[in-house]
Amino acid sequence: ASTMKNSSMGNTPSQISHGGGSEIIGGKEVEPHSLPFMAYVESKKSFCGGTLIHPQWVLTAAHCKDMSKVTLGAHSIKKKEKASKQAQKVDKRFPHPDYYQGSRENDLMLLKLKKPVKQTKTVQWLQLARVVKDPPAGSKCLVAGWGKTENKKTSDVLLSVNVTVVSRQTCNSRDYYNHNPVITSDMICAGSNSEKQADTCQGDSGGPFVCDGVLVGVTSFGRGCGSIKKPGVYSFLSEKRLKWIKKTMQSSEML
Repeated sequence: ASTMKNSSMGNTPSQISHGGGSEIIGGKEVEPHSLPFMAYVESKKSFCGGTLIHPQWVLTAAHCKDMSKVTLGAHSIKKKEKASKQAQKVDKRFPHPDYYQGSRENDLMLLKLKKPVKQTKTVQWLQLARVVKDPPAGSKCLVAGWGKTENKKTSDVLLSVNVTVVSRQTCNSRDYYNHNPVITSDMICAGSNSEKQADTCQGDSGGPFVCDGVLVGVTSFGRGCGSIKKPGVYSFLSEKRLKWIKKTMQSSEML
């Protein structure tokens, strides 16, 4: 079975997830605060990543359930970092209306924060592009998170790694996901190249997938972590989804 990348605090060995609480595979610690849009999103039981796309809005994955608090400007989770961190309660959650857990379709969610955050050196939003190009196979994109690392423990500091986009045809082939689930045009597969392991893992769900400085997707799921033929799968910010994001943010302002 494929699993989500949200890490639950409990250890279920059977869980093959790409979800919410662990280290990036093959990654390195980022220069502190070099990804000032990176959000640490938590519920009472688990955590995920997210991307600040507006002073009051964070984009994450729909399978990151019951997320109630968002911390921005963090590098280390344990350290106080009073000067850099801003924590906000989640006011409202807007999972994608067509999110379907079985097929992993539309694994996106918007979180509206109680109050807008202040833009500082360590907290900045990543403006969404008007149109996001589908990254061709072989493209290198950046993923980041506090999820599990090779040692199966979550990371206290923010890690990132470059992953390589795999074509949907390859990703759906028998040796890869074999259409279980089907990798659709609204998903992107990306992982290791032939030389080096690279992947997201539990705890990284909901975090940004960034190509050439543009937010292209959101970490969704994978099977195991770091396996070449089971690359990570990311929700693609297609035109339809960008429209949904903008519409949801606008209509919520009217309330």
